[in-house]
Amino acid sequence: MSPLTTRRAATVRTLAGTVLAAALIVPAATACSSASDAHGTTAATTPAAPVTPAPVTPAAQGTAAPATATGTHSTTPAAPPASPASPRATAPATTAKAKPPVHTQPLVDGSTAEVQEVGAQHYVARIVHNGDVLATLETTDSDAGLDANDMFVVLSLDGQVHSWMGGGHQGPGTFKLAGGWTAKVTKIGELRYRAQILGNDNAVNGTLESNQQDVGGVANGVYIVLTAGGEISAHM
Repeated sequence: MSPLTTRRAATVRTLAGTVLAAALIVPAATACSSASDAHGTTAATTPAAPVTPAPVTPAAQGTAAPATATGTHSTTPAAPPASPASPRATAPATTAKAKPPVHTQPLVDGSTAEVQEVGAQHYVARIVHNGDVLATLETTDSDAGLDANDMFVVLSLDGQVHSWMGGGHQGPGTFKLAGGWTAKVTKIGELRYRAQILGNDNAVNGTLESNQQDVGGVANGVYIVLTAGGEISAHM
């Protein structure tokens, strides 16, 4: 039995003793009153000895768990919940992304173009000769072209490479090109030229503009290069 339970039980015994004493006193008074009424005289009554309440025995001190507020029985508190397990340190999954395959294409001067796809309509072509990279072409939303020692090269948006030798015209000026096209070349700045590609009705069907670097394009199967120095050449 826990200390609190013992203390309450002792209190109950004390109250019981007090009630018992009151019960003993009341009958004595009643008896005296009855005797007086019966004989007409007042009888001397001896007062009842006071009832000494039973001493409350203090509860023995111990280590019993305290009782809950709603009962007299001791309740052992529940064990605290176990701390959650530490999450495992998981390394992010890494997926080795293979590089797109490289295809090679021979060029007219004996060098090789190594073409690699790096995105949608995004290709890089490295012109390699005897293991050395001589030049690089890259398509970014448009075809690319260059003049490599009088060898003209065009890299198209579909990753195809076309090369030819010679046939250049130095601008400014208007020149006939392969495939029936006409190019009107004008200088618009330092190392900056514009070539308007005209059809048979002299309507402008396309424009190339070099800005300190060569540019290239494809017009109905005709490959065209305009250099930063204003030279233009075309080939079918």
